[in-house]
Amino acid sequence: MYFMNKTAPHIAILTPFKHHASGYGGITPWLVNLANGFIKKGARVDILVNAKQETPLSYPPLDNEIRVINQGYHKYEAFRALLKYLNNEQPTVLLTAGHRYNAMGAWARNLSKSDSKIFLSMHENISAGSKNMSWLKKRLRFSVIRRLFPATNGVISVSQGVADDLINHGLPLGCSQVIYNPIVNESLITQSRIAVTHPWLSEKSMPVLVGVGRLEEQKDYPTLLRALAIVNKNRPCRLIILGEGRERDRLDVLANELGIQQQLDMPGHVSNPFSYMRASDLFVLSSAWEGFGNVIAEALAVGTPVVSTDCPSGPSEILNRGQFGPLVSMRSPEALADAICTTLDSPLPSATLEAHGQSFNVQTAVDQYWRYMLGEV
Repeated sequence: MYFMNKTAPHIAILTPFKHHASGYGGITPWLVNLANGFIKKGARVDILVNAKQETPLSYPPLDNEIRVINQGYHKYEAFRALLKYLNNEQPTVLLTAGHRYNAMGAWARNLSKSDSKIFLSMHENISAGSKNMSWLKKRLRFSVIRRLFPATNGVISVSQGVADDLINHGLPLGCSQVIYNPIVNESLITQSRIAVTHPWLSEKSMPVLVGVGRLEEQKDYPTLLRALAIVNKNRPCRLIILGEGRERDRLDVLANELGIQQQLDMPGHVSNPFSYMRASDLFVLSSAWEGFGNVIAEALAVGTPVVSTDCPSGPSEILNRGQFGPLVSMRSPEALADAICTTLDSPLPSATLEAHGQSFNVQTAVDQYWRYMLGEV
């Protein structure tokens, strides 16, 4: 039943929201944890999505007081629906996420008749994420940042690296606030303690590494596979990669070429990756770029040692410049293999990792968003 206290702050969140076959990742956990947190603090919450009719418009973890409103998939139709929503509903705050939705929010700031505050959130290092785009598309993207973002009430960056990159592309100083993602809660910890049925983890005969994320170019799993081949020359171990995506066939071919097909398992998306993280000996992130790196915070929270590439942006901040896990050069299988072996030999205590993982708890992030957007504790 929809929240009926009309005097409560009314927060609308405009974002991509669907459960991908590749896994429960990206912006979705940010959205679910934040929206549920706002409800607990007494807000009314609407989630605005631009979805095709057959796309699921709800996800089980959402509080049942949250409205999910489909504004249509076509971008012009969706933008007209957004303006109508703002003018009719007059939410206290509109929070957007994702480049398309940030642009819509920024345009709506100028074209709507609403007094709603507009806040944008950036989840991507814009330089790294735009690297393979055409010159024209990049120019348009950077132009929106320079010309439209400063007119909003504020831009929330999920890491300092993301914020610095925005400033490099013309966002004035003082327009961006860094708030780390809402990752860790009791539900995550509880799920991580559920027994794993995977035979490599339930009856472990050698160290098992785990990676979690879409099988896409961004995650650079070829470097991780090459690192696994190097490690296995002297120290037998196995690798489980959770996720699905377009790179699966390429990774299968590479595993065969490297002779590690018996040491690699890619079971696809699993509903509870946290139990795999806790049961593994090491979590490895090999990405070429990130915005934050949720999976690193998740692994730390369940006490699993982490090795990560020092990619833009997020991992270095989460691991406190290497204090809580080695950071290695991107696209270097040798450096990644060396860090894997070193960490397997001398892992940090689980209690130390778990304590640091709590730095990224949901309540802290929710409070920071609330204070920044509403000026209230």
